[in-house]
Amino acid sequence: MTRQIELAGKSGAVYRYTSIEEERFLPPAGANYVIAEVTPEGPHIVYAGETDNLASQTWRSDLEKAREQYKNAKVLTRLNVTRAVREAEREDLIEQYHPPLNQ
Repeated sequence: MTRQIELAGKSGAVYRYTSIEEERFLPPAGANYVIAEVTPEGPHIVYAGETDNLASQTWRSDLEKAREQYKNAKVLTRLNVTRAVREAEREDLIEQYHPPLNQ
């Protein structure tokens, strides 16, 4: 069963992210992603990004960089086709969580 995690942005909007299996086929769709260490207390978001094509795995280099400092980092995704929606959501999450790798 795929685990879903709800993240609230600075605006109060709530976004539902899903953890992914890194080796599994991913859809060629636009998506937001966060890289986080997920603990029983909740996720510690270290990076928030977006991509036009989740299957292209452009997020992988961000994950490798994150794992240099956060060895248990995982990728969580949320499909969003529209670029404007993805960018607004990404900014909303950055304003709320201040991920250290987005600085």
